[in-house]
Amino acid sequence: MNEELVKQEKTQPRGMRFLTFFLVAACIVGLDQWTKWLVRRDIPMNTSWLPDSLEWLSPYARVFHIQNRGASFGMFQNGNIFFIVLSLAVVTGIVYYVSHMEHSSMWMWVAAGLYLGGAVGNLIDRVTIGAVTDFVSVGTFYIFNVADASINVSVALLLILFWLHEREPSKPLEATDAEENS
Repeated sequence: MNEELVKQEKTQPRGMRFLTFFLVAACIVGLDQWTKWLVRRDIPMNTSWLPDSLEWLSPYARVFHIQNRGASFGMFQNGNIFFIVLSLAVVTGIVYYVSHMEHSSMWMWVAAGLYLGGAVGNLIDRVTIGAVTDFVSVGTFYIFNVADASINVSVALLLILFWLHEREPSKPLEATDAEENS
């Protein structure tokens, strides 16, 4: 069954893979910007919100509106120009890499789309309001947003894909040469 899935993925046209890549990225950007807009509209800065029925959840998770002018975990505050340039380089690098990518696994293209969508979502905030809107607060962990989560899921997915690829048995060189000659 796994071989069937690989065969189907290899037969998918490259254009379909690009469409998947851009659709995933566009969905992430849309969801990220919509949720940030809702938070900026409805929750005052530096305050948290939870429905009354979920108040018991407050020590573990809540919506807490902050503006992050730095990187993850609030590091490197007031480096907005640097992070705009860095984000533009990352977006350019992703698009360049994907335009040359021959990988047949659709999951690799999904992971790349997740990463691009997250990078663009945070870039939009940095360019338009000068900071990234963060609002998902889990325990005492850092506060993040949909774009951050998308980037983290992308990295985890890429690590799993690379790990699975490394575990695939490789064909001996003689068998490959014999198959080509037959």
